Amino acid sequence: MAFEEQTTLFERNVYQPLAARLRPQTLDEVVGQQHLIGPGKVLRRIIEQDAVSSMIFWGPPGVGKTTLAGVIAHQTKATFINFSAVTSGIKEIRTVMQQAEDNRRFGEKTIVFVDEIHRFNKAQQDAFLPFVEKGSIILIGATTENPSFEVNGALLSRCRVFVLKALSEDDLMQLLHRALKSPRGFGSQKVVIEEDVLRLIANFANGDARMALSTLEMAVLNGRLEGDTTTVTAEDVEQCTSRKSLLYDKNGEEHYNLISALHKSMRNSDPDAAVYWLARMLEAGEDPLYVARRVTRFAAEDVGLADPRALQIAVAAYQACHYIGMPECTVHLTEAVVYLSLAPKSNALYKAYEHAKKDALTQLDEPVPLHIRNAVTKLMKEVGYGKGYQYAHDTADKLTDMRCLPDSLLGTEYYQPTDQGLEKKYGERLAQIKQWKKEHGG
Repeated sequence: MAFEEQTTLFERNVYQPLAARLRPQTLDEVVGQQHLIGPGKVLRRIIEQDAVSSMIFWGPPGVGKTTLAGVIAHQTKATFINFSAVTSGIKEIRTVMQQAEDNRRFGEKTIVFVDEIHRFNKAQQDAFLPFVEKGSIILIGATTENPSFEVNGALLSRCRVFVLKALSEDDLMQLLHRALKSPRGFGSQKVVIEEDVLRLIANFANGDARMALSTLEMAVLNGRLEGDTTTVTAEDVEQCTSRKSLLYDKNGEEHYNLISALHKSMRNSDPDAAVYWLARMLEAGEDPLYVARRVTRFAAEDVGLADPRALQIAVAAYQACHYIGMPECTVHLTEAVVYLSLAPKSNALYKAYEHAKKDALTQLDEPVPLHIRNAVTKLMKEVGYGKGYQYAHDTADKLTDMRCLPDSLLGTEYYQPTDQGLEKKYGERLAQIKQWKKEHGG
């Protein structure tokens, strides 16, 4: 195997950061991504069998995209070329492609790893396409952006996409412990750091291994040195992260206190308080997707049909958080939180479902009325399935007096609209429908 990387002779003697020193060289050293590299999983089999084909690694920063490429580099028999989308242009691409074509003529495979492939423009990406098509190279791209939008369709169709997930807190704790024990980390030093202080670092890193290791390294360098022992305290970590008094346990009481404060501030139509609690959570290292999920729930539970656009904005904010992550997505969540705070409020949908759920759980044996069942077979039709069904589209008013609830629940009203915002209009429409059905015998 030949392994080539775009580095200079001078770079080889430069001090390497902790994250670089600890970069795994085998799959067993990789933390997280067990859905891809766990025992028997597809990516593990591909790497172990040296059967790599063109692929894209998509995921947030610091989750192992470059690491997995490095593992492939150490295990493949192919020539492996590490290529940077930040520093390379068309000229460099053509030089590398010519080298790969020469290798192919001698029966050698070439794997080209392109970090941050989304930074390449269309012309640069197109330069790879013919060589991927004829097998001169196996392309491995890494991107933090959605490849559906950032990678040319023709190139993407020839690559398998593997989605990498943010590392869990337990994953990061495992990594931090390894850093303290490994000879490549701080294993040759005496570092005293409590478990809860390590957990502060894991929380702050928010799923990013590189950030976790960089924060640990900075904290150790700024720890108190007595003799040959370095002691790292919570205060040291807070100084390194500028998170004094904000760091908190995402699984502890403060986590739930803050999300409760955000939720109730929006419900109370107080955008200033809502934005403050939002900032408290995000700056403490909370997962923005968790906040976005709760905001999306709020849009239906506390606003609902009083302003249907609220749900659209909440879902759009979630997608923005997923696409671009922190810190850029803070403004999208702020937009959603302020909008929901100012929106008219209704919990009619929440109350409707809770009422229906209670009846569904206590009257599980209620049969579906025959006239609204599908008569899929001749026998079903013969026993009355679908008999008496009225097709609303065939009527002038697009309404019928057909009953759809079981007999024991006739007349039950689950959805009771309020007079807030647009829900007032929906309430008027519902009243008209009910009056029509009453007049027509429904």
